[in-house]
Amino acid sequence: MAAASVLVLVEHAAGEPDELSLQALALARGYAAAVDGTLAAVLIGAAGRDAAAVLAAHGVTSAFVARHDALDDPDGFAPDAWAASLIELIERLAPAAVLAAGSDRGNEILARVGARLDQPMAANCVEAAPAQAGAHLTRIRWGGSLLEEATLDGTPVLLTVAPHAVAAQTLEGTPQTLPEESFTPDLAAEDQRVAVVERVAARTGGVSLSDATVVVSGGRGVGSTEGFAAIEELAALLGGAVGCSRAVTMAGWRPHSDQVGQTGTKIAPELYIPCGISGATQHMAGCKGAKRLLAINPDAEAPILASADYAVIGDLHTVVPAINAAIRKARET
Repeated sequence: MAAASVLVLVEHAAGEPDELSLQALALARGYAAAVDGTLAAVLIGAAGRDAAAVLAAHGVTSAFVARHDALDDPDGFAPDAWAASLIELIERLAPAAVLAAGSDRGNEILARVGARLDQPMAANCVEAAPAQAGAHLTRIRWGGSLLEEATLDGTPVLLTVAPHAVAAQTLEGTPQTLPEESFTPDLAAEDQRVAVVERVAARTGGVSLSDATVVVSGGRGVGSTEGFAAIEELAALLGGAVGCSRAVTMAGWRPHSDQVGQTGTKIAPELYIPCGISGATQHMAGCKGAKRLLAINPDAEAPILASADYAVIGDLHTVVPAINAAIRKARET
């Protein structure tokens, strides 16, 4: 297959590309157009072949699937092996830019690639345009409190796309299939020294926090593990997921996998309901993608109210049970 101008690492699960990777493809497609080039995807592991099948609709013109015993386990993750596989493809294709989603994995892999190639990497980008010997970037900084305009030098350009900052879009009239090639990277023993040995499922009640259309979160104001009972009920009534603030995970009331924020999960639900959360910058960085925000807080001066579309000023221990009761009553009539 022909060399690509822009290469994107596409994460996938159960034969489907990850939503954040599709968002990264949207930004990469614009970058490829700006250099009058083509867009290729690299997928890690045998299951990538199934995920690659839908990428033509997102502007991808060729797909490369890395196959190896260290890569094919769908529950495994060997970061050095992923980085080495990507570098082997970079050396072969010589792309102008390499992008990934701003996920935990995307940021880690691109950082490792940058370290191995001795090239800078920029994270959390929302815009990118080619420039002489690099790229002009706009990226999110300081927990989402500001946008930085910067120039990134180096070839290839290495960057990750901020979650939920660019909408994934399909193209009309694209081919149903695209050229796909499997390759076996030459991995050294040290590339396989770090790997996942066990995976523990998060307590999501069947709804993923990152994919939920409704998220109900509790903060320090919930007061205890038991105080989340009403919040869990509201999330269940709305078919949503339960989240929390960093203060809650630090107190041990909820696992870290439930945390919404800069150091937790970044969400983009249709409706976000933070209860008893003051709205620190780090928390707001995780929920900037929410379409609507309904804040429940006893403090009328809480910072989160400045970002709220709707607000209820009151004690969550009174307000949330009342909402639950009203929903149950409405469904009984």
